[in-house]
Amino acid sequence: MTKLYIYNSLGNQKEEFIPIDSSHVRIYACGPTVYSYAHIGNARMAVVNDLLTKIIKKIYPKVTYVSNITDIDDKIIKTSQDLNVPFKQITRKFEKIYNEDMINLGVIKPDIQPRATEYISDMIKLIQKLIKNNNAYEKDKHVLFHVPSFQKYGELSGRNREEQIIGSRVEVAPFKKDPTDFVLWKPSANNVPGWDSPWGYGRPGWHLECSAMSEKTLDIPFDIHSGGVDLIFPHHENEIAQSCAAHKNNNPKSFAKYWVHNGFVIVDGEKMSKSQGNIRLVNDLIKSYDGEVLRLTLISAHYRQPLNWTISAINQSKNILDKFYRTLKELEKIEIPDKIDIPEKVFNALCDDMNTPQALAELNKIIKNLNTASKDEKIFIKSSIIGAGNILGIFQKNPNEWLNYGRSEILDDKTVNKLINERNKARKNKDFKKADEIREKLKNKGIEIEDKENETIWRSI
Repeated sequence: MTKLYIYNSLGNQKEEFIPIDSSHVRIYACGPTVYSYAHIGNARMAVVNDLLTKIIKKIYPKVTYVSNITDIDDKIIKTSQDLNVPFKQITRKFEKIYNEDMINLGVIKPDIQPRATEYISDMIKLIQKLIKNNNAYEKDKHVLFHVPSFQKYGELSGRNREEQIIGSRVEVAPFKKDPTDFVLWKPSANNVPGWDSPWGYGRPGWHLECSAMSEKTLDIPFDIHSGGVDLIFPHHENEIAQSCAAHKNNNPKSFAKYWVHNGFVIVDGEKMSKSQGNIRLVNDLIKSYDGEVLRLTLISAHYRQPLNWTISAINQSKNILDKFYRTLKELEKIEIPDKIDIPEKVFNALCDDMNTPQALAELNKIIKNLNTASKDEKIFIKSSIIGAGNILGIFQKNPNEWLNYGRSEILDDKTVNKLINERNKARKNKDFKKADEIREKLKNKGIEIEDKENETIWRSI
């Protein structure tokens, strides 16, 4: 069996992935808060986890991948109030758009995609356990987790107490026993969404939601918990505290064994933010670029490194895809087996902490000697591209469609083929001036022709 190595943020080292139960691997990723369109940072998380799941499915017989939808949150409530529409109208709309956008990026929908609002009763039960275990307390209709009650708090992020206080996003409030304590349940006014609970009408804290949904859908401990690097503190640190304390276990691995975090996406060297006006939305990008171009751009850098999102990077990805699709076009008459394996060196790179740059480099080496390749070597090259593409989520299109062969928005097929036939006749009669004039005429109409051994083919440029 192939060995998979992943970088575990819990301990900050690359480790061999050894599942809790090799017959069933379980993965949980923190999904989007659906009050607006997803940006490329959200997309990077989804693409990275899609790739990770595909890799693991190649090694283990059963994998369950869960990624949640946060459909109750202060931002959702504010959007609902600003637009004067029910909050579920907002969340269902943007959940649908998110899933459609991710499909465009080649992301397979998670096996389970729980909505936070459908697990409120589980969240209430979890809070009750924490209160019973003296890890949480009620004050002024709020329920808070008492951070000093959990000895291992800070083990994931490596933050000491002073750093926890400074870095905590939790609002400072007079009813807190400790500045680091965070909200498990908060009251809702009558005009704000909420649910009945032992502590009054209210709603859950964000951190609590993932603890409840991951345990309910996967049971604990599960194998991998993932998300963006910005979630390490406080979100994932708080999840560990809640889930472990509820089960009276101080070991963070009693919740999740491996913690995988992808790096930030920056835009033209700057942090993505509303104030900078540089937030890049997937829903906008897919109107200008094919989803495969965007996906390749998202996996072009190692997942743990920052990704600089630039027009140049997007164009480079388009050029790389064009190159491989041209290779597939060259090999279109080469028949390959129905069962295609991933090239060994490509898969080894992916199993080395998802080293996508190395995997792409190995694939480049395979096509390097196409022009001098024998028939068997061509079969291997074509199989390698398709096999690697299946796991990377690229090369899924028909090469003719990708490269625009036989398609023009300006001239109809009949006109193009008539001109090509006239050119071929001129060449046969050694009237090269006329042949060049026809080629130039087609080029001016956005059509490029290529002379092959027994035919002339054309494509839009």
